[in-house]
Amino acid sequence: MKQRVPVSQIMAKALIVVNPTKKISEVNQMFNEYGIRHIPVVDGSKIIGVISKNDVQKLGFGTSNENTEALNAIYDSFELKNVMVKNPITVTADTNIKDVAEIFYNQSFHSLPVIENEEIVGIVTTTDLVKYLLDQY
Repeated sequence: MKQRVPVSQIMAKALIVVNPTKKISEVNQMFNEYGIRHIPVVDGSKIIGVISKNDVQKLGFGTSNENTEALNAIYDSFELKNVMVKNPITVTADTNIKDVAEIFYNQSFHSLPVIENEEIVGIVTTTDLVKYLLDQY
């Protein structure tokens, strides 16, 4: 296995981000449209939070997925800034993959924003990590 590989080698660099005023129904649509599970929340280019597909789905628990109108009404009764994970743990592009794996192992989340000079430059997920590990075999 490679040693001291920086997270920049496996992170997603083409980012989809939202600002904290975005409607949660729109965020949910973005999850479905882009096939992603985590979206950084930014104020300008500064990371202020992360919203996950699971965070959104929990809001509509017990409501049929076919009832889009009801789900959207539930989602939009909340503000994104009150649902997102605020002040997420972040890493830099040169953080090594082993350190990222340890953070995932010790925490209860599945994505880490990657920042440089206080600006978001990428995001790394547990899926990225697993894919990297599978590529080693």
